[in-house]
Amino acid sequence: MRWCPLRHAVRRTWSSIWAKGVARSLVALRKASKPVRKRAPTAKTKAAASATAARRATGPDKQDEGRWSAGVALGPAGARRYRLYRPPGLQPGERVPMIVMLHGCGQDAKGFAASTRMNQIAARERFVVLYPEQDRLANPQGCWNWYDTKSGRAYSEAALVMAVVEQACLLYPVDRESVAVAGLSAGASMAALLVTRYPERFKAVVMHSGVPPGTAHSALTALHAMHGGRAASPLQAISSTAAASWPPLLVIHGTVDTVVDVRNGRIAAQAWADAVGARATAQRSVQRGKRYAMKVTDFKHRGSTVATLADIEQLGHAWSGGAAKALFSDAQGPDASRMVWAFAAKQFRK
Repeated sequence: MRWCPLRHAVRRTWSSIWAKGVARSLVALRKASKPVRKRAPTAKTKAAASATAARRATGPDKQDEGRWSAGVALGPAGARRYRLYRPPGLQPGERVPMIVMLHGCGQDAKGFAASTRMNQIAARERFVVLYPEQDRLANPQGCWNWYDTKSGRAYSEAALVMAVVEQACLLYPVDRESVAVAGLSAGASMAALLVTRYPERFKAVVMHSGVPPGTAHSALTALHAMHGGRAASPLQAISSTAAASWPPLLVIHGTVDTVVDVRNGRIAAQAWADAVGARATAQRSVQRGKRYAMKVTDFKHRGSTVATLADIEQLGHAWSGGAAKALFSDAQGPDASRMVWAFAAKQFRK
């Protein structure tokens, strides 16, 4: 094989990522294993504590109120970077829920956090937020390759995301029994694919403006699926016993989405329901203040909600209720981040 400078550079890049990831993991593990020595409070530390308490009393209003961490997780198919947010005031030994947030195309972890403002809710409700990040070497637009099931690439990426989740549970104060995943656009499709492969690891899944898994197997069929031209028939082939282990699904979709047709949201909720024989209840309209109205449909099976579909009127391809002026965000919509937490918290309590 001839020597190729580009291939050599890529290998060096991945080697650097792996080395840094392993080093960070080892440092974190050593820190976690060291006993904490308590020191007598000084006048300076008392003043700092009082200032911190005063800030908490006024409520978190900045993304960095808690603590940001960055890391790299290794998997069978490579490595992925991630960012993790911890709410302030966690006590030693305390374990809290975790929401995994998968960004859409053209986004990264930090930008997605700023757009959704999920960290503000995490600071108030006390949970960890994990933001896996797609590598531009894997996809130049930063999209998760949820559709590439024919080559197996989608499943490899799902395994990588799962490696990020497992590392976060190992290194941070996460309650393993209270983990949910949500995503936007390509991130929503990856979130759904993730729970169909690892259903026992999640209590809830939220798809915001995404395409359901099983509707595409290549880039070409993915484009067709995004326009609402393909049905999710492969989901119906899964046995009802296997589908019964899937966590409940919340689908949020804009009715004027020109990137991912609104029919995909309905297909996703219906496919989830059909897999276990759930039936749709009467649709209800919800509107808070001057925000966009939404029509909500629950799909129930034996009294339990299997899937919920929220069609938001006037919303395009953007995170509903997100930060104003942020990319892929519409501040006029209902607060999707609050919806994500409320839906997940309900499953955590069961």
